[in-house]
Amino acid sequence: MNNLRLALAQINTTVGDFEGNFKKISTCIKQAQGVKADLVLFPELAICGYPPEDLLLKPDFMDTNLEYLEKLKPLCRNLTVIVGYVHTNDDIYNAAAIIHNGKQYGTYKKFLLPNYGVFDEERYFKRGFNEAIYNLFDIPFGVSICEDIWYPVGPPENQAFNGAKLLLNISASPFHEGKTRERERMLQTRAADDVAVVAYCNLVGGQDELVFDGSSLIINEKGETIARAESFAEDFLVADVDMTGVFRQRLRDPRRRKGKSETENSLTTVPTIQLDELKTPSAKKTIVSAIKPIKESIEEIYLALVQGTRDYVQKNGFRKVLIGLSGGIDSALTAVIAVDALGKDNVVGVSMPSRYSSDHSKDDARELAQNLGIQYDVIPIEPVFNSFLDTLSSQFNDTAPNEAEENLQSRSRGNILMALSNKFGWMVLTTGNKSEMAVGYATLYGDMAGGFAVIKDVPKLLVYELCEYKNRNQEVIPKNIITKEPSAELRENQLDSDSLPPYEVLDAILKAYVEEDRRFEEILDLGFETDTVKRIIKLVNRNEYKRRQAPPGVKVTSKAFGKDRRLPITNRYKTD
Repeated sequence: MNNLRLALAQINTTVGDFEGNFKKISTCIKQAQGVKADLVLFPELAICGYPPEDLLLKPDFMDTNLEYLEKLKPLCRNLTVIVGYVHTNDDIYNAAAIIHNGKQYGTYKKFLLPNYGVFDEERYFKRGFNEAIYNLFDIPFGVSICEDIWYPVGPPENQAFNGAKLLLNISASPFHEGKTRERERMLQTRAADDVAVVAYCNLVGGQDELVFDGSSLIINEKGETIARAESFAEDFLVADVDMTGVFRQRLRDPRRRKGKSETENSLTTVPTIQLDELKTPSAKKTIVSAIKPIKESIEEIYLALVQGTRDYVQKNGFRKVLIGLSGGIDSALTAVIAVDALGKDNVVGVSMPSRYSSDHSKDDARELAQNLGIQYDVIPIEPVFNSFLDTLSSQFNDTAPNEAEENLQSRSRGNILMALSNKFGWMVLTTGNKSEMAVGYATLYGDMAGGFAVIKDVPKLLVYELCEYKNRNQEVIPKNIITKEPSAELRENQLDSDSLPPYEVLDAILKAYVEEDRRFEEILDLGFETDTVKRIIKLVNRNEYKRRQAPPGVKVTSKAFGKDRRLPITNRYKTD
């Protein structure tokens, strides 16, 4: 048999939802059987969801995970299934079960455990130590998990050295800007270097701050993509793969012969496990595999924000969300993302004007709500603000107004939004962007109050790009919101530029300092003024305590605040 029909079940799992995950897996198994697939892959830890974090320390969680694996096996008739789960033996392992015709023939245990960025796998898992080649219809294949395939020297290379023509990788690879293309280039290199077909099944969906884009792939032995699943959506990718090309390519590739002799000391021999023969496959009509297009970068980021918002809200049991609409660009972007994620009937916008709110801001907020078709309420904060001022009058007597009075307005709005949330069960979405969060241009228990920070990892300049992207085909966000000078409107004639450098400068410094970890001198070499760089670094360092109290938000950049960038709050280290 030279052709193999592969199915990649790109599903959206939920951590701890064993029954829900099982239903998705079993539905896809039936679908694979219906299209007469020979082999179907599921994402990393598909049975329990990824990442389970400290749930792995709960014995009941582990037991339930194994119970559902057992429930799955009888469903796998006339089919080979590779599914991720947590294996327990002397320790716990991030593992893949190799199930063939209802019987588990082996377990692959993840070898390379990522422990950087958002990953903490060495906290929980023991490194795997076993490998095997599995023979299906005289086609040898190897199995690996996510990180194992990211390195040139790793389990897939060893499997190819031992004769594997097909390299299967199940994954939970989270998205950030540029990741989709980076990952595909890497997999193409692995396929070409190992002269093997690579089938890569990635998780899709949001889990807390992480978003998984899917974008599952099948790549031939020449490093050419022959099938690609949809991004940011569940998909069931099926492809007929001609395996004869692997043998022909290996005959013509001198690197393999030379490489084997030079690296054989670092490679090990592994056993081959023969899978029981199934009934002779019936004739199949050839399936033309789909190659879904790679989306442009700005669309990927927008879809990631939508996916992350939808899954966070819905997986946590909420139906509707609430947003304070100021008439500014950040709340506008948050609102359009929420509508695309949840539908207009599940988004409520509230305008909370004060004595400093401009007429154009109130008009812009109203027009945005009308364009989106969402419920729109107006609740002035002046009575609440005056009450605060009266209450504090003796303490504030003979003092000049400063941030205290400004923040009272923000906290008045935060209290109103949280009161509506408590009364009606709506989740509050906060509207602060990454640039503001970096320098502390946000109010604790005010505009930071809420359940989810949609654009927490979106720099201000990217906010503008995303709004322009949303308006490409139709002006949803009023043009005035995009073009006017940004302002918090907490005092007379206030502008962001009163407190911050231009966003072109601010975002560039923040990228260098926060995402690239550049030294003070290196940032100066980029052409920025010494005093400006010192001030921004000081603001970033000083406001770690605020960021630690912020709600979670979607990660879309290479380094987000939170799991990605972890610094002590109490910290006297000076970087300038």
